[in-house]
Amino acid sequence: MRRGGLVLVVLTTVVICAAQQPPQDKSKRTSPPGTAEVALHGKKITIDYSRPSLKGRKMMGEHEPYGKVWRAGANEATALNTEADLDINGTIIPAGSYTIFILPEPGKMTLIISKKTGEWGIPYPGEEFDLARIPMNLSTTNSPVEQFTISFDKKSDNEAVLHFAWEDWNASLPIKAK
Repeated sequence: MRRGGLVLVVLTTVVICAAQQPPQDKSKRTSPPGTAEVALHGKKITIDYSRPSLKGRKMMGEHEPYGKVWRAGANEATALNTEADLDINGTIIPAGSYTIFILPEPGKMTLIISKKTGEWGIPYPGEEFDLARIPMNLSTTNSPVEQFTISFDKKSDNEAVLHFAWEDWNASLPIKAK
């Protein structure tokens, strides 16, 4: 009985100490946080993600194998929040919150928008949660991109191009607010 009580006291102390730790400064992570944001028709579209670096590695096709869904960043899952209904390369995405993944394959990439949110970046929750799979336009960059970057290039009040860039590639999609 005494031993069980001692174990309970130790576990309680560990839990209390852990709860009192200050929150981790995410900017000091190896893959720091990033945000891509654009307003279309006055409505905000935001992507929150973590930005891994190459550090001399070959990522797509090696570290991140072809044919396996990738979390589009590092750490927590990459989150898409949109106040507007969107037309992404011809696919309608209702306003709301989603998780983004990418399926890299030789010579092509596919954006996966998952309805499942709030999970850690891996594992991929599965096709049953997919809202959409959208082919991306793939091109090469003029110079290597060391740190994974997601960005928007605003074209007009209701149009932008969404870019995912890393290594020597840029995958992009046209986006319109509905």
